[in-house]
Amino acid sequence: MSRQIHSVRALEILDSRGTPTLRVFAQLDDGTIGAASVPSGASTGEHEAVELRDGDPHRYLGKGARKAVANVNAVIGPELHGFDWTEQARVDELLCQLDGTPNKGKLGANAILGVSQAIARAAAQSRGVPLYAYLGRPGARRLPVPMMNVMNGGKHADSSLDFQEFMIVPQGAPSFSEALRYGSETFQALKSLLHERGLSTGVGDEGGFAPALKSNEEACELIVAAITRAGYRPDEDIAIALDPAASSFFQDGAYSLSRSRQGNKSSREMIALYRAWLDRYPIVSLEDGLAENDWEGFQQLTAELGGRIQIVGDDILVTNPTYIRRAIAEKTCNAALIKLNQIGTVTETVEAIELCRDAGWGFVVSHRSGETEDGFIADFAVAMGGGQIKTGSLCRSERIAKYNRLLEIEAELGERAEYGKA
Repeated sequence: MSRQIHSVRALEILDSRGTPTLRVFAQLDDGTIGAASVPSGASTGEHEAVELRDGDPHRYLGKGARKAVANVNAVIGPELHGFDWTEQARVDELLCQLDGTPNKGKLGANAILGVSQAIARAAAQSRGVPLYAYLGRPGARRLPVPMMNVMNGGKHADSSLDFQEFMIVPQGAPSFSEALRYGSETFQALKSLLHERGLSTGVGDEGGFAPALKSNEEACELIVAAITRAGYRPDEDIAIALDPAASSFFQDGAYSLSRSRQGNKSSREMIALYRAWLDRYPIVSLEDGLAENDWEGFQQLTAELGGRIQIVGDDILVTNPTYIRRAIAEKTCNAALIKLNQIGTVTETVEAIELCRDAGWGFVVSHRSGETEDGFIADFAVAMGGGQIKTGSLCRSERIAKYNRLLEIEAELGERAEYGKA
């Protein structure tokens, strides 16, 4: 049987914010075609792999993706013609070599990731196995606990909240399908509460509500009330996860909680704030509680609160094995957020996850705020078996597509399916 890549081509499409991105098609010699679409972030770490944009102010406000498309069609495609599609690691290594920069700034991480994912999907289809089984171990069967964004702030919404994401975590559900029901019912209960108080039920980039609240704390109080109204027990059935995205409000050496009018705070004061919240609310995970370059602050945060909750590094780690190794050595976090487009290839993402496993860390496979309907990360989360996924709210089709794909996987696995954090 032929195992050669026949062709790779790309198309400029739009993401959930109406901003251009790529869809890549990889065709194998047996006629199989695998496609993958690439997401885009708004709150990005400064050390992320580069998302190549055209910079033409007369087209899509400079955010066109024609250069990245051309790099797939004219540079990457010809080089991969005839390459063995069964060797994903070698494919990804070649992609990195063709780019030749440490941050994929020449060809663009958006171009490179689209190709990497499309080839993986085509390979799975050619072998007649689901993507999660192809990328994972033969026994891959763990469905992840979802972190569901129910309130948006920061860069993801025009709301009064400094913190970017307030999420619910249905950790007490017996299965993924029940977890989805728990989350959906709580989301609807929260909508009713907001409506009763005359607050907006419009949503932000990731589908969470974006009301004008009096404080960041009020968001947590409303979520606890919604959990109870939906008939669930806070903490036991459904907990809270936070992503303050602190880099977005770190200014002139201080954390400026200006939207909620809580003034400027030091790293120590932010840690004290989080400690107080842990005593009041059922919080189980805190992502990017401090700014991406505040390594000393992160060390203190993990030392003081890491025994109680999951301390997740996103902007500080950017799914990059180099930064994850440093964080492990310096005890900066105890978990990593995993975003394929932060590093740019499937193989490098798996390497980052293996480092987490070896260190005894947790990891959370994540979407981006600018998403597509591609469900790649749903399969990827099951393949990696870490038991956690972050893919947005209980509305907006680009988010629901991932949840629906996980429902399909759960049904396919049947009695073999497991649910919960590894």
